[in-house]
Amino acid sequence: MKKGIIMTLFAVIFHTADTLAQMPAWLSNVKLSGYGITQYQYSSQENAKSNSFNLRLARISLDGRIVNDFYWKAQIQFNGNTSTLGSSPRLVDLFAEWQKYDFFRVKLGQYKNPFTFENPMHPIDQGFMSCGQAVLKLAGFSDRAGAHSSNGRDIGLQFQGDFLKNNKGRNLIHYQVGVFNGQGINVKDVDQQKNIIGGVWVMPVQGLRIGTFGWTGSYARKGSWTEKNMQSGVEETKSGIRRLQQRRYAFSAEYLIDDWTFRSEYVHSTGLAFAKSLSNTNDASASNCNLSADGDKAQGVYALVIAPIIKKKLHAKARYDMYQPSGDAGKQRTQYEIGLDYEFHKNFEISGEYAFINDHSLLKHNYSLIDVEVSFRF
Repeated sequence: MKKGIIMTLFAVIFHTADTLAQMPAWLSNVKLSGYGITQYQYSSQENAKSNSFNLRLARISLDGRIVNDFYWKAQIQFNGNTSTLGSSPRLVDLFAEWQKYDFFRVKLGQYKNPFTFENPMHPIDQGFMSCGQAVLKLAGFSDRAGAHSSNGRDIGLQFQGDFLKNNKGRNLIHYQVGVFNGQGINVKDVDQQKNIIGGVWVMPVQGLRIGTFGWTGSYARKGSWTEKNMQSGVEETKSGIRRLQQRRYAFSAEYLIDDWTFRSEYVHSTGLAFAKSLSNTNDASASNCNLSADGDKAQGVYALVIAPIIKKKLHAKARYDMYQPSGDAGKQRTQYEIGLDYEFHKNFEISGEYAFINDHSLLKHNYSLIDVEVSFRF
């Protein structure tokens, strides 16, 4: 009996090896990878205290190359403790990119908006419990305009590249510009007006990059809203497609040297926002086109430092993070953060932070937040 099982096992192994040997060359380049982040978070916010373990997120991706010049990627995200469980799992990346030349690459599909340095960073490598508030609100995460949570991504076509090499062969300039739907991930365009988003940065010395970014376009919904008639002063109900123009820009700087990280970004936005953020295309928020009272201005800035205590192993970190959803200090929210992270392995890390938060939109402005995360990748 045992002999028969062993012989069967060997037959399966040899058959599998023979099958793999006959696979197309492009399929042999396919790579499976992923990561997960588990979290404990405590908040002392008055009337909203929380103390919970969370499954922050998990992602699994496949990527590979076809005939050397074409790179492709597909990535799925799973969330825990979401308010709308139907949004998990969801497709976050699906794109192909022609990469024949360093100075000119073409990407088509769903992927990160080319806006700010922090948006395209890996959530573990970014260094803190989340991106800066201005990036979260103005680069397509939980976007200020009211779009559904899109992890900083949209659907479109992008051109990018690096050029002007120095005498050591290192490129000094990077550019990226794309045309996008402007509606976030996994949905079609609504108003037929596309977003144009792009940026350029210079890298004068090793580890330093200084950049600027621009964003022009719209976010739109089809539904109904109330609006005051300018002549009669009477509230009227209107319906159709309501388009909110968006104009944004950012200035960014980052310096990586000897395991130290310095990074700062300022982001400004002009454009109205919907009162209710979209969470489900089948509920009332999907067709609620009433406007937010926050007005048409928003801005934010963050500055951070990550310093090695034990190189490539233990780090101390601090961040100043300020966001103004209405363009002034009336609803300003500021986070002062300090923390530590420890890398047991390049693929396994634990990090902890304390944040003192001053939020002018709350009756009691000040509260504390503690965040501990365990991250792994493969």
